[in-house]
Amino acid sequence: MSKMQRDFLNDAKEAEAAPPPALTNSFSAVDGDCPEKKSLSDNEPKLVASSPGSTEDSSIFDSTTDDLSEVTSVDFTISEKSSTDFIVIETSKCTVEPKENDSESLEDGESIKKDSSESGEIVKPEKVQKMVRLQSNENMSDNVNLPKAMSLKPCPSVGTSLEIYDYVMRSNGGGGENNGAAMMEEAWERLKKSYVYFKGKPVGTFAAMDPMAEALNYNQVFVRDFVPTGLACLMRDPAEPEIVKNFLLKTLHLQGWEKRIDNFTLGEGVMPASFKVLSNSHQQKETLIADFGGSAIGRVAPVDSGFWWIILLRSYTKCTGDYTLAERPEVQRGMKLILNLCLSDGFDTFPTLLCADGCSMIDRRMGIYGYPIEIQALFYFALRCARQMLKPERDGKELIERIDKRITALSYHIQKYYWLDFTQLNNIYRYKTEEYSHTAVNKFNVIPDSIPDWVFDFMPLRGGYLIGNVSPARMDFRWFLVGNCIAILSSLATPAQATAIMDLIEERWEDLIGEMPLKISYPALEGHEWRIGTGYDPKNTRWSYHNGGSWPVLLWLLAAASIKTGRPQIAKRAIELVEQRLSKDGWPEYYDGKTGRYVGKQARKYQTWSIAGYLVAKMMVENPSNLLMISLEEDKKIAKPKLTRSASF
Repeated sequence: MSKMQRDFLNDAKEAEAAPPPALTNSFSAVDGDCPEKKSLSDNEPKLVASSPGSTEDSSIFDSTTDDLSEVTSVDFTISEKSSTDFIVIETSKCTVEPKENDSESLEDGESIKKDSSESGEIVKPEKVQKMVRLQSNENMSDNVNLPKAMSLKPCPSVGTSLEIYDYVMRSNGGGGENNGAAMMEEAWERLKKSYVYFKGKPVGTFAAMDPMAEALNYNQVFVRDFVPTGLACLMRDPAEPEIVKNFLLKTLHLQGWEKRIDNFTLGEGVMPASFKVLSNSHQQKETLIADFGGSAIGRVAPVDSGFWWIILLRSYTKCTGDYTLAERPEVQRGMKLILNLCLSDGFDTFPTLLCADGCSMIDRRMGIYGYPIEIQALFYFALRCARQMLKPERDGKELIERIDKRITALSYHIQKYYWLDFTQLNNIYRYKTEEYSHTAVNKFNVIPDSIPDWVFDFMPLRGGYLIGNVSPARMDFRWFLVGNCIAILSSLATPAQATAIMDLIEERWEDLIGEMPLKISYPALEGHEWRIGTGYDPKNTRWSYHNGGSWPVLLWLLAAASIKTGRPQIAKRAIELVEQRLSKDGWPEYYDGKTGRYVGKQARKYQTWSIAGYLVAKMMVENPSNLLMISLEEDKKIAKPKLTRSASF
């Protein structure tokens, strides 16, 4: 039994000792004699509580037990004379003595459903257990039925405890707003302290400001980490675009540097993973030092940095209306260099990008090599953003044509081959193998026996998602939040698929959200899979870090996807969970455990993008128009594949 439920019952016990309030046009269970309460079944209103989803009368809140399922009955009364409506919950626990010739018996604590006036049963009162008086902020009519008054609409994302919590919070006048306001104020203060300055101008933010841990590379400005900070500054009222503009220009300047790792030179368009400012106090000189992957774990260049840079540039343009920045020759050239890296001809037979492990937010070995959904969704998003900002001059027109062709091919490929719902899972389960010719159904020759057991239980009848990876004879069925949310925001996912993804999140709330939002991937690799997939990585143990860890920064992506699909209540519930702990825990980088209960074993405190992610999510919920900075509408000109319809559509 949760602490909140115990507090609720303790309040009930305290109320029992106090004399009952005078009620008008109501009934009371405090008189002590049940037979005297004939008016309850005659003229006075009587409501019997029922548990969510139940059509039978049931009991609730028995003060003699910790199990909420063992409660007797509840009477509700509404006072008409008070300026504020009150709900009086009165319970009486009675024993029923059936007649001698009555063969009906009670089994497993089941209540007798017959009315005493019809069956002739003798009702003997025991003891009134409690009376609880709760203040309601909503006007309630006399003919209101109990399920609507007592419980939220049943939803997989809200358990019984959260239903009671939401009801009590509303009844007591809330309190979350004050906590949220204080947390927002603290978040802005800490975000300001993380600013990195170069020659007197803000150019980014430190990755973390943990005073108790060694800096390592957390004292650098990471391109992907700065994106939520940049969005927070753009969404603030009034907006603070200066730091975003400075960041975009400085990283663009670093792109032009020669990039060498050992004896190999990287492509000209590669964006840095991070940079830092070195200050020489003697010479009074500041210099920038960039890392293009040479100092990263595994020495992998960041494929996603260039995509995030283009996306943030479009957000800046959308917020400020300043098109002059995107139209600068050096900015146009920077976009072209990034896109030429991705659109160059090669041996690929797919429109997706072939990537190494560790090339994205998951920057350690996690078995995502090949064609990970996060990179494909960001690639598509960046292509569409660049398509809006590129000028059709000189070689720009030819590049725009290549972008249009790639967008069409990429959207078809992802929507058709990465999509998984109940119907598609059943189809893959029945696949034939070793098919040849263009008529093959199993185009990637996926062996049905390779489908992991967990996915059959995880997949609901209602909902679906874009799986982690598709390549010859291999499908990675894991859920990755970043790829799915970016697919929604960029409209890579169709409207029906976007709705199904949000359905899945609601259906599997405990798995994907848990106690601290949100799982970066699900499920965790364990045992032999972990040893092979991570190479015995001690940081990516099960339900930790990238291997099923919970990352508060991802809150902004969930909030944006929720608002775009018309489901803001999902974002609000996730924000409420974050507000209960994140600030108290010191704004950690990530949480460990299957439900995200524990602060990560190696998590840094005061992680900047955890702070910024909360701010962005909060500001989008408060002002949904902010979504326009980070969202693209569906392109009607792009041909859509014919998808098999299922329960999730």
